[in-house]
Amino acid sequence: MMKGFAPDSNFESDSDEEIQEALAAGKIQPGLIVEAQKKNFIDNKEGLSDKIREFSLDKMKWIERLELTNNPAPSIDALTSEGNEDDDFNREMRFYRQAQASVLEGLARLAKLSVPTKRPEDYFAEMAKSDEHMKKVRSKLLEKKMSMERSEKAKKLRELRKYGKKVQHEVLLKRQKEKREMLDSVKKFRKGQIDKIELLGETVERETPAQQTQNGKKNMRPNKKREFKNKKFGFGGQKKRSKYNTAESSADVSDFNARKAHGKGPARKGKGNQRPGKNRRKVLKNKNKH
Repeated sequence: MMKGFAPDSNFESDSDEEIQEALAAGKIQPGLIVEAQKKNFIDNKEGLSDKIREFSLDKMKWIERLELTNNPAPSIDALTSEGNEDDDFNREMRFYRQAQASVLEGLARLAKLSVPTKRPEDYFAEMAKSDEHMKKVRSKLLEKKMSMERSEKAKKLRELRKYGKKVQHEVLLKRQKEKREMLDSVKKFRKGQIDKIELLGETVERETPAQQTQNGKKNMRPNKKREFKNKKFGFGGQKKRSKYNTAESSADVSDFNARKAHGKGPARKGKGNQRPGKNRRKVLKNKNKH
C-alpha cells in the first residue's frame, strides 16, 4: 500500500490506471502516513458475569463435570500413614491412593448412570498419525533393528574367527610336537636306546636275539669294518675332541715307517716296463733320425 493513501473498501478493486489518475489529480500525496483509526474496546462486565453464571459448574450435571472430592484410599503399607509433610515419598503415595479412591468412586457413579467405561471389542479409534507416517516409522525401526542385528552378527563372527585361528594354531603346534616326539622315538628305537615304540596306535617291540633265531632271522651284528670304524671314530658318546693325541698315543712309535717319513714311498719289487724320462726319449729320438 502506498503511503498517504487512505484505505477504503474499494481499494483492492481499483486498477493501476485509477491509482495513477488519483496521483496526477493530487488526491494521493506520497510520503504522508495515514493514521489508523483507533479501536473502541467494549468492557461489558455484566455480560461476562452472565456468561460465567451460565457456565457455572453448579448448574452442570455431574456426568459433564466428573468432579470428585474424597479421601485417600485405605492404606496397605505403613509408609502411607500420616506423618512428616516434608516426606516426598509419603506425599506422592497419598496422591496415588487418593487417585485410586477417586477412580473407584467414579466407576461406581458411572455404572449407576449406565455409562459404559470399557471400550468395545470392535472399537477402532482413528489414530493421530496417518498410516503412511506409521509405515515410515515402522520401516525405520525395522531398519535400525536389522542394522543392530547385522552388527551383532559381524561382531560374533569376528570373535569366532579369532577363536578359530587360536584353536587352529594350538592344534598345529600340538601336531608338530607329536611329530617331533615320534621322530625322536623312532630314532632312539633304531639306535637301540629304547625297546618299544608306538606307531599308529600300535606298540612295536624290539625282538631279542632268541626271538630272532626262533623266527629264522640272522642275528644282525656289525661286520668287522663297521667294528673297526666304531673303534676308531667312536660310536655314540662324545664326538668332540675324540681324536686329540694323548701321552700314550704320542709315545707309541710302533707304526713308524722310515721310508714314509723321508718321502721315498714304498719299495718297489721290480721295475717292469717303465716309460723313459723326457731327456732319455729326446736322445733316443735323435739317434733314430741319424
